[in-house]
Amino acid sequence: MSGNRRKAFLVSAVLVGGALLMTACQDTDEAADTGASQGSSSAGASSDTATPSGSSAAGAGQGSGKGSGTAGKGSGATGGTEEGAGSGADTGDGKREPVEQSCGANDISWNARSETQAGGYILISAKAKPGITCILPAALPTVAFGSDGTEAGPAEQAAGKQITLSGNTTAYAGVNPKTTNADGGKELDSIIVAVGNDDPEPVSLKVGTITVDKPVVTNWHTSATDAVPFN
Repeated sequence: MSGNRRKAFLVSAVLVGGALLMTACQDTDEAADTGASQGSSSAGASSDTATPSGSSAAGAGQGSGKGSGTAGKGSGATGGTEEGAGSGADTGDGKREPVEQSCGANDISWNARSETQAGGYILISAKAKPGITCILPAALPTVAFGSDGTEAGPAEQAAGKQITLSGNTTAYAGVNPKTTNADGGKELDSIIVAVGNDDPEPVSLKVGTITVDKPVVTNWHTSATDAVPFN
């Protein structure tokens, strides 16, 4: 082989080798690009897959938050129940009962009428106003007469019993305005009635014209016949 032909052969070999090398590099780059693209797609797919999962988790979080809100409401309702149950007197067995109040004159519907039995007396009746439950103490009603406040003394020696007024329950007391046989006394047409001397709102009851001299009054009774003030 002549020198010129050898040189041409070498140049051809170099050109062919270079072309092959460039082709190989191009294939490598394309493969790399393809891999990167696939990796990106995979990552995107993975990301897309993760997004619903994340949304689901977020939804679960919201659900949990709502659950907490519900629990809060339940707790509030329980607090409210406990507060209601906390009122009243403890009976000792885990239950509570409403505490009944003492009656005041303004808790009562009053009535007074004249009776002829036992020489004549005034029958006072007391009934709780609608929706009220209260207790009349085991003590004399306070009954006063005239501007000087003359009070009726006891017509009975025995102590009375407390009476719970509620609904249709009625308590009665009998007043004898004049226990003396002598002439005289104060002429009045009304009496002042209260539940005890400390009652802040006594009531005035019309009774017609009566003569008052050393008056007496019975205890409270649940029967009108027991409230007759015999001498």
